[in-house]
Amino acid sequence: MDPIAWELGAVAFAAGLVDAMMGGGGMLQVPALFALLPGAAPAALLGTNKFASSVGTAGAAAQYVRSLPPRWGTLVWAVAAAFSFSLLGAWALTLVPASPMRKALPFLLLGLLIYTAFSRLGLTHAPRYGARREAAVAAGGAAAVGFYDGFFGPGAGAFYKLVFVRLLGFDFLNAAAPAKLANLASNLGAIPVFVLQGVILWKWALVMAVANFAGGQVGARIALRYGNRLVRWVFLVVVAALVARTFADAYGPSAPGP
Repeated sequence: MDPIAWELGAVAFAAGLVDAMMGGGGMLQVPALFALLPGAAPAALLGTNKFASSVGTAGAAAQYVRSLPPRWGTLVWAVAAAFSFSLLGAWALTLVPASPMRKALPFLLLGLLIYTAFSRLGLTHAPRYGARREAAVAAGGAAAVGFYDGFFGPGAGAFYKLVFVRLLGFDFLNAAAPAKLANLASNLGAIPVFVLQGVILWKWALVMAVANFAGGQVGARIALRYGNRLVRWVFLVVVAALVARTFADAYGPSAPGP
């Protein structure tokens, strides 16, 4: 196999593992694609990442659904909202600049990190609402994150998890299946566009998809075996990495101007 394929496969496996536990796998995959395939167009790299990560997300979601079945009445509305609002976010990106979101995001993530670190968020499963109100709150939260995912995107998986943990009172493990499926829905809103534009690098995308799927299976098994406390620590590490990455993107030497 091509050495680049081995490197991309290794990164995709690690990304799938991290993403299955908490989200944020794109922090590994996207920089690796840009570093290892410097001659490719950015749209092709992003499309390749979306395809590979969606396969891994689908596999991890299936494993969580089998072990911890979600409330389907809630999930259907959340998935529909995530998908439709990710399309709306992608459309909005063509009309307005993303720079204000880029500059505000690290502060939002830092607040989330501090709040989670000093609370017991996600350790206890205590749903707050009845079926109808829970579905409405889940749909509203998923719509906001779906719009963000279509418009900008970094850390969307962690934000979906937060919707079910913070707004609905789920623990991290019971939030895993609905968060993964909502994240998959917003990803699937973008993939047809990349396919129709012919920009996905299938040679690399298929290798990465297999590796990401395998990593997702391992990550989901680790999370299910070791429980909420481990997932909480992974959440804190992922969000801390996102804070550092988004600060660098927004305010570092290579950050775009206002």
